[in-house]
Amino acid sequence: MRTICLYFEIHQVIHLKRYRFFDIGTDHYYYDDFANETSINEVAERSYIPALSTLIEMVKNSNGYFKVALSISGVALEQLEIHAPAVIDLLHQLNDTGGCEFLAEPYSHGLSSLVNEECFKEEVLRMRDKIKQMFGKAPKVFRNSSLIYTDEIGAVVSSMGFKGILTEGAKHILGWKSPHYVYHCNMAPNLKILVRDYKLSDDISLRFSNSEWSEYPLFADKYMSWIDSFPQEEQVINIFMELKSIGYTQPLSSNILEFLKALPSCAKERGITFSTPTEIVTKLKSVSQLDVPYPVSWVDEERDTSCWLGNVMQREAFNKLYSIAERVHLCSDRRIKQDWDYLQASNNFRFMTTKNTGIWLNRGIYDSPYDAFTNYMNILGDFINRVDSLYPEGIDNEELNSLLTTIKNQGEEIAELHKELDVFRTSVESNAPEASAKPTKKAPAKKSTTAKKTTTRKKKVDA
Repeated sequence: MRTICLYFEIHQVIHLKRYRFFDIGTDHYYYDDFANETSINEVAERSYIPALSTLIEMVKNSNGYFKVALSISGVALEQLEIHAPAVIDLLHQLNDTGGCEFLAEPYSHGLSSLVNEECFKEEVLRMRDKIKQMFGKAPKVFRNSSLIYTDEIGAVVSSMGFKGILTEGAKHILGWKSPHYVYHCNMAPNLKILVRDYKLSDDISLRFSNSEWSEYPLFADKYMSWIDSFPQEEQVINIFMELKSIGYTQPLSSNILEFLKALPSCAKERGITFSTPTEIVTKLKSVSQLDVPYPVSWVDEERDTSCWLGNVMQREAFNKLYSIAERVHLCSDRRIKQDWDYLQASNNFRFMTTKNTGIWLNRGIYDSPYDAFTNYMNILGDFINRVDSLYPEGIDNEELNSLLTTIKNQGEEIAELHKELDVFRTSVESNAPEASAKPTKKAPAKKSTTAKKTTTRKKKVDA
């Protein structure tokens, strides 16, 4: 039976403020709070709130027939908790319907998977714990920032215990293969790969309200007829997009919500179901391995990483940032950790792109990619000074590696001790009922010496 895997991603840009060279060393706060609050409230009102309310209604009205998957970056979650708690409430309501699966992704929505494995693992596991804490279940499927994927990234993700990963169905990766099958990582066969159908996804997220598009206007029954026309052996239709495409990129006036609401009934008429990523990777077998030696993403026509690392400025900023990754890993300062997350966010490098994609890029406060580079490097200069003040640059790599090894060993020892403690507690709890059930022998009561003396004295008096 053919099934649709519908997935939405939530990420919010953290706007940096205008930061000049002379601010280095004097100002350690890098963010434009007004721009951050304004932008997230605008997106929440125009997109997140109506879109999530619609998804909740669709799950309830379909009696569980409709299912959806979501992932949220950690930096977006922090901003939503501060400025748009109504969105958090809707996420909990959607989770309570039982028709939504939450996936894991890097906390910062950054590019650490391309350069630093330890940094990548740390923020992915931190995000997984955050999702489990909020929604009650640990994610089993992973999606990287902008669906970035390589064979090596797949192997790392598999080593963290994930069963599946999402990526882009780029032509130069698939070749003659169809995106409508389940594949697996060639370096970790246990990791299943779900490949995005970029045409069907972009029909909704990019072209839906375009009156010059040949298929305009797009109705739900027409959309489902396209899916129904695929060969019967092509079982999985992966439709992945950003949530803000519903209501923000494609305005509510385009009737995008009515289109979504009609999808479950139109699918049911044709025997097409909806499934979550975990259901698919659990039930369906892989048909083949997917070979991805170089990074692929869902951004721009090239579907690679050139939008973040395509010019000298971007690579200079990227290498400078991750040159201090080990020192930040050692640090326990909460402000530095948070700044590290925000400075890693991929949009910081996206603003520096010089590519001409034909699509307008909102650079915020920046007049040009060179302006974005200068501002970011000024902030990064101050941030590096703060990190160096805790762990001086003069410390050699051997000493730094020794400290990291010590910390890692201590962490492993603590984890082992926690396991032993859990085993001991379980043993005590299991033996406790047996101990309480056994009858206890009462010790024979000792005769009171005082009572004996009183009795003897009484007999003498009677005599």
